[in-house]
Amino acid sequence: MQQHEPRIDGGGTHRPWPRPAAPPVMRMTWSELLFAHWECSPRLLASQLPPGLELDTCDGRAWVGVVPFRMRGVRLEGWPALGWAEDFPELNLRTYVRCGGRAGVWFFSLDAASPLAVAGARAWFHLPYFIARMSCTTLTDGSTRYASERRHSGAPSAELVARYAPTSAPRRAQRGSLEHFLVERYCLYSRAPNGGLLCGEIDHAPWPIQDARVAFERNSLGRAAGFELAPEPALAHYVRALDVTAWAPAPVT
Repeated sequence: MQQHEPRIDGGGTHRPWPRPAAPPVMRMTWSELLFAHWECSPRLLASQLPPGLELDTCDGRAWVGVVPFRMRGVRLEGWPALGWAEDFPELNLRTYVRCGGRAGVWFFSLDAASPLAVAGARAWFHLPYFIARMSCTTLTDGSTRYASERRHSGAPSAELVARYAPTSAPRRAQRGSLEHFLVERYCLYSRAPNGGLLCGEIDHAPWPIQDARVAFERNSLGRAAGFELAPEPALAHYVRALDVTAWAPAPVT
């Protein structure tokens, strides 16, 4: 398993490699976002990855992230407005991988409150999306209450109920730090129908992360994916909002 090493920005930007030359297919804003991270067994995580992907570790330590947030202003390039499908909660369970020298994200599951988004992401990006009953509410004290209950036919049940809030001013993660390793990822990988790998690229400004406090009332995402997570995460960060651009997935050669 490969160790994380600081990388030089490609093209004079914060990205580790240049943006794709092709036009993007989607734009959106991610808001009220929590990064909650647990250290996990490298052997266990590596055993769940498809051929061609390598578990990415930081100082020999492997991590799993639970990331609840709200999708806002989802737009497909060249398409009319999506109406009610433009704004909905989303929740993912992920770990960190490498392929061909590029660090990215592997998703164990993604839950969303939009059946249209779930169907589209399954068909186009070949990601393990599930329909869920979800809510993301800003409370009077400024904290976020997030609730998700998976309702997808045939999928393992999974719930998350949490309350979280920022506790510091926004900052950029320092290059080479564990924070940077966990959040500054510019592609995702998925398994193609033919068994190969697909890579979908994204782009955004550096994450304006804030330290966060979080309390989990329920969290069975890990159990649904085949491993247990402790009641509280080792690290928690909050992001108020970030604009994101995405490209169509392409086969990994």
